[in-house]
Amino acid sequence: MMHGHAEALLPIIDDVMSVTGLSASALDCVAVTTGPGSFTGIRVGIAAARGIAFARRLPLIGISSFEAMAEAVPTAMLGDRALMVALESRRAEIYVQLFDTAHRPLSQPAAYLPQTLASAIPSARGSAIVIIGDAVVRAAAPLAEHYDVAMVATGLTPAVGALSAAMRRWRCGERGGEVRPLYLRPPDVTVPGGYRPQNL
Repeated sequence: MMHGHAEALLPIIDDVMSVTGLSASALDCVAVTTGPGSFTGIRVGIAAARGIAFARRLPLIGISSFEAMAEAVPTAMLGDRALMVALESRRAEIYVQLFDTAHRPLSQPAAYLPQTLASAIPSARGSAIVIIGDAVVRAAAPLAEHYDVAMVATGLTPAVGALSAAMRRWRCGERGGEVRPLYLRPPDVTVPGGYRPQNL
């Protein structure tokens, strides 16, 4: 959605719970994507998840958009190749993060211009890489000059990927913690220079 996140999200959650026939008391934890993505959408989603987790005294697990997308690629498909998640920034840069065959991060999320993407891949990773994400075509073009590139065009939706990643963490004993938005660039709207809000 471009607008109306706050008005739409909680009714959608309520509808999903009704369709499944589950009550809030059946929940074990709450998972939420932390970005990168829409500035407003991320903040609304995290605020709603925090509210639900607080009200039910449930652990809250934050899943980045990179991790959610990585879950779409079966480990058997990777073989011994690294996985790059490439997301659109709506700017010249591409947001990327590398994962190993067990979906564990090999790098920190970062923004790269397409022509510099090769520097994001450690030389020890070999000459083959799998790419997924909505920037897969933009990422694959410059990397194809240096690597054997395989593109994954479709996969799990981010929500299902986040659920899968959260369940994996839950099974490994993680019980949540503080969740913050993941931004790789500052917001487009800023406070005018010199203004400082006053304590009331």
